[in-house]
Amino acid sequence: MKHNNYIIGLLALTFLAIGCGSEDKKKVADNSPAVQVRVSSVYEDSNNPFLTVSGKVEAAKSANISTRMMGYVDKIYVQVGDKVRNGQLLLSVNNVDVSAKLAQVNAGITEAEAAFNNAEKDYNRYTALFQDNSASRKELDDMTAQFKMSKARLEAARQMKNEVNAQLSYANIRAPFSGVVTNKFINTGDMANPGMPLLEVESPGAYQILAMVPESEILAIQKDTEVDVQLKSLGKLISGKITEVSTSAKNTGGQYMVKVLLDASDANILSGMYATVQFPMVEDSSKAIMIPKDAIVHKGQLTGIYTISQNNTAMLRWLRLGRAIGDKVEVLSGLSTDEEYIVSAEGKLYNGVKISIQ
Repeated sequence: MKHNNYIIGLLALTFLAIGCGSEDKKKVADNSPAVQVRVSSVYEDSNNPFLTVSGKVEAAKSANISTRMMGYVDKIYVQVGDKVRNGQLLLSVNNVDVSAKLAQVNAGITEAEAAFNNAEKDYNRYTALFQDNSASRKELDDMTAQFKMSKARLEAARQMKNEVNAQLSYANIRAPFSGVVTNKFINTGDMANPGMPLLEVESPGAYQILAMVPESEILAIQKDTEVDVQLKSLGKLISGKITEVSTSAKNTGGQYMVKVLLDASDANILSGMYATVQFPMVEDSSKAIMIPKDAIVHKGQLTGIYTISQNNTAMLRWLRLGRAIGDKVEVLSGLSTDEEYIVSAEGKLYNGVKISIQ
């Protein structure tokens, strides 16, 4: 019996010690310094004139150069970054078969020209004999038929040469316009196939932005509208004009393609740079809850914002966000008007941490 009383007393002392330890930890947590924060109030913004969409820069005039014939690449005369002139030879594909066919065509033309000359002479001679009543009508008709057939054979041979020359032009790839070689998709000795891109040439000076706009906003975007384009890598804001607005999102996953032609600028713009386009939303007059992008917290696929609890502690609130407009983003759910949220903090924020509003 005394042994059982001893065990019960020991357990009581243990729980008491644990309780005291918890109280001590709680006191330490309560005494931890508060995180200094800046807060802002949620409000409805009815002046949202812009829709911000990311896009990519590309040359307004560019071409992927290919060939219509199959063969091995004999030689590439240019490198990526080289400036080229209109009609300059860029690449040659093995054309032994075409060259052999050209020799045959030239021989056929020589034969057809000889036959045509003989037929023309016979035709002229029999025409004169017929006028002198020295040849019959049938003989003249026969000579006339032979003359027309030889003329047709000569024309067919010449057209065949045009066809072979066209094939040779596909073997010798030339620049379609003056510009810069921006990409090379093949090397010397590789097999070139019809329709396969070999080189890419761009004409510098004129650039455009390809942007994808969600279906909820596409109806408010109009062609020929002036827009602002932010090039983050250059720190430049350039004006542009909408030149194309797609009316189908069949192959773009619900996004509509919009092209913006950039105005002339002294900025060192390069194809492939990322840009942010600000589209005026003239038809948007509805009110929306807007918060700064910098205040948003990202955790995996979730987005939220720290609000202030009744105990003056930070409380993470998950949000459902909408469109981005400038440096702000629309809150579809998760916040209501006049609520306060934390914009920035001088320490680490987490659920339940004490805060001190600056």
